[in-house]
Parts: sequence; structure tokens; C-alpha cells
Amino acid sequence: MGRYKEVKDFVEANHRNPSKYKPEEKLMVHFLKRGRKLINANELQEPRLSLFKELMALCEEYKRVNQWG
Repeated sequence: MGRYKEVKDFVEANHRNPSKYKPEEKLMVHFLKRGRKLINANELQEPRLSLFKELMALCEEYKRVNQWG
């Protein structure tokens, strides 16, 4: 729950997703990646599943757009 709050506060404050290239943000990236894997494997239970889906929707709002596309 602590990591969830940390990632949510980070995205809301910085208006971007955590970067895998910055050491201080790397744990947040791993948290998001592990959550996605658990959702795809249907191993995440309901109270956490709904919270994580809200977090993924928030991350999707600030998804990086390819400038060369």
C-alpha cells in the first residue's frame, strides 16, 4: 500500500510516469511492471485489483507520446 501511494503521488505531482533510467524512480517502475504481470496472470485479488486499475488509468493519461510518429 505504501508503494501504491508513492507511485500515485509521483504521477499526480510530476504529470509523467516513473522512468526506468532514473535510479530513484526504478522501484516504482518495478511495482507497476509486477502489478501488470499479476493482472495478466489473474493472480491479483479484488481490493488490490480495483486500486491498481485506477493507478493504471492514471498512468495512461500521462503516457509518453512518440514525437516521431
